Amino acid sequence: MTTWNLTGTKHHVLICNGSSCMRKGGEEVTQAIRDEIKRLNLDDRIHTTRTRCNGRCKDACIVIAYPEGTWYKASTPEEGRRIISQHLAGGNTIEDAVIYEFGDEGMVAASREGFHEGISKLEKAGK
Repeated sequence: MTTWNLTGTKHHVLICNGSSCMRKGGEEVTQAIRDEIKRLNLDDRIHTTRTRCNGRCKDACIVIAYPEGTWYKASTPEEGRRIISQHLAGGNTIEDAVIYEFGDEGMVAASREGFHEGISKLEKAGK
């Protein structure tokens, strides 16, 4: 089992590999992200982790970029590559793919057509 030395890492990318994301091209998005990191020689600056479900199945595939905490809908391998080249390497958030961002009051949902608001965690708990 590998134990990475993450000293100097600037970004952590969480890539959902839950069942809904995988059915909607998650493996291809994962490989495209990792290929773009390698192509841009950013292996020492960007670490990726495959996750289980991130709870946004209707927006699959989900890619979360830290330290910003930007949640992206990456429906295609090309969108996965854009997250690396434009956001993490270029410093520009990809507004048309953002579903959540951290604001002063916590997570802020995108307000655009096609966004799935979802249910409140308190609503689901019956509170």
